[in-house]
Amino acid sequence: MGTPILEMSQISKSFNGIKVLDKVHFELEKGEVHALMGGNGAGKSTLMKILTGVYELDEGQIKIAGSDVQIHNTTDAESHGVSMIFQEFSLIPTLTVAENIFLGREPKKAFGLIDDKKSVARTKELLDELNVDIKPDDIVADLGVGYWQMTEIAKALSKETKILIMDEPTSSLTKRETEVLFAFIDRLKNKGISIIYISHRMDEIFQICDRITIMGDGRHIITAKTSELDMDSVIQHIAGKNMEKFEWKDRKRVSNGSVVLQVKNLKTNNRVNGVDFELHQGEVLGIAGLMGSGRTETMRALFGIDPLTGGDIYISGKKATIRSPKDAINNGLALIPEDRRVQGLVLEHQVMDNILLPSLSKITKVLVNDKKGKQISEEWVKKLNIKTDSIYKTSRLLSGGNQQKIVFAKWLANSPDIIMLDEPTIGIDIRAKSEIIDMVRDLADDGKSILLVSSEMPELLAVSDRILVFHDGKVVKQFLREEISSEEDLQHAIQGF
Repeated sequence: MGTPILEMSQISKSFNGIKVLDKVHFELEKGEVHALMGGNGAGKSTLMKILTGVYELDEGQIKIAGSDVQIHNTTDAESHGVSMIFQEFSLIPTLTVAENIFLGREPKKAFGLIDDKKSVARTKELLDELNVDIKPDDIVADLGVGYWQMTEIAKALSKETKILIMDEPTSSLTKRETEVLFAFIDRLKNKGISIIYISHRMDEIFQICDRITIMGDGRHIITAKTSELDMDSVIQHIAGKNMEKFEWKDRKRVSNGSVVLQVKNLKTNNRVNGVDFELHQGEVLGIAGLMGSGRTETMRALFGIDPLTGGDIYISGKKATIRSPKDAINNGLALIPEDRRVQGLVLEHQVMDNILLPSLSKITKVLVNDKKGKQISEEWVKKLNIKTDSIYKTSRLLSGGNQQKIVFAKWLANSPDIIMLDEPTIGIDIRAKSEIIDMVRDLADDGKSILLVSSEMPELLAVSDRILVFHDGKVVKQFLREEISSEEDLQHAIQGF
């Protein structure tokens, strides 16, 4: 190999006296797809934010194409051909797809006027190349999270990019959309663009990456060719020990549980087109389907976010009127949403404040009972093994997996009967995924009823007692878990329309 396109040497970074990166080394070759892996808090995102100018390094050196560079801000990074698709979206919901892609870089006509036709035309070229079924003039707020991700990818590729960083790029994509993305990544490689690929999905890493670098506790652990590693060895390096693989555990008793939620012909103006199903006490009911099939939108409707245009909801046999999240909470429902950072947490609030949000009425008379609130928060931090040095720590400073546990804690502290989980393991490492899978099983064993939307086939198959397949806003198939023998069978059922 020649001179690496990127060399990051002896990179160190501390926040509030706590070292989060300790003399990290990372290299990237031209035209390479290089996986960057590690558990929550390993330092992956911090290292990449230094490369993209979001943070400044404390110590170390960065070289691009053999030359020393100083990256103080995002403008510096872009001037050196570095772009990143962050896991947390950077789009403005009220703008169109084209306006988001060229925000701050709008093509101009004479006299400095914005050339909307040119930005729309260029956006259409990018979307056609990605084979994405959205339009340049679509308002981002009207699109599902998966389409937000594809818009972010198009935005990054609209720049003169030499080094493209992808942080969990497929977390909201279907299998078919993921295949389109991988084909596009191959084309980028052939053009000499180098890609740093951050993902917790092992099958993707072994499918498209040339090399793997694993980090842990802010340090470099190993860099090796993908062909020199296997899944078990990667897991061992990440977790420091052998991890239990996701396996289904038969729970036949749930089929006799009483019906706690019945949905009849549910309809909204947002992709819900006559949904029918029942959920039993102590059951984990998995929901599968392609992006746009109405899975997330059904959760939103049940939680009172999107107004119903038709249909009925029955809870424990009684018709329920749910016009708002408050109504849903009063009926014993909880929703752990698809985007924890935007919809599930107030990131600038403390861990304790987030945990107590749905339960404030229970600890408030005239004033909030701080002693009781502290007790509840510490109890749930301990129960869910949330890694934080204090319940007063700002939630934004925790890793993705621990942020997700805070979202679980805030709802479990409110003692719901029906828990709706929408992609609960997006963007978290395998150890945190395993903990959440165990948590779902324990909740069901304790008599809670679970609705689980997931694009992760192994996890859906590991915990579901039944699985519904959604298509075009309806339930089109349902299976008992024992009727599905493999991920391929389930994927075939999902793709069969």
